[in-house]
Amino acid sequence: MSTTYTFDVFTTLDGFGSVSGGDWGGYWGKQGPELLAHRLAQQESDQRMVFGATTFREFVAMRGDRGAYADAFDPWVTRMTEHPMTVVSSTLTEPLEWPDATVATGDGVEIVRRLKEESPVPLRSHGSLSLNPALIAAGLVDRVQVTIFPALTGRNGSAPVFAGWEDLDLELLESTVLDGRTTELVYRPTLH
Repeated sequence: MSTTYTFDVFTTLDGFGSVSGGDWGGYWGKQGPELLAHRLAQQESDQRMVFGATTFREFVAMRGDRGAYADAFDPWVTRMTEHPMTVVSSTLTEPLEWPDATVATGDGVEIVRRLKEESPVPLRSHGSLSLNPALIAAGLVDRVQVTIFPALTGRNGSAPVFAGWEDLDLELLESTVLDGRTTELVYRPTLH
């Protein structure tokens, strides 16, 4: 029996994962106490994080410059980075500047297929917009968790979350409104 793999991503209503200008700030300035408590609760259970090299490098940069990224390390983010982590990469080598992180080199689909069979805990990937589309196409993603922040960033939006993905049908499993404005939707994806 294989474990569950969740692709977890933040986005604006218009589908961007980050901004390249403007004065938005982290969470597009829309975080609230319910969101932060909800995210922390999701990180309390044992799980293994799976990141691509780019997302991992972003977390390393944030961790290395805590002054500039002080608002990025909320308790839930700190807890997420304490979980064991597999980094799928053909460019990174060990030792990594991160506790309990290992590099898995090779085809990401095969690496995650093996992890799903061998891991005693659920797998979760936050971001990793290059890795997860291939995993979805291979049928390895069990849940797509999308947190939609109430913002449109058409002028400054960057990193379109779902650009170039396969066509998918999504079965809604859960929906939650946090702080009266941010929506979390959890879907079971299947190729269309």
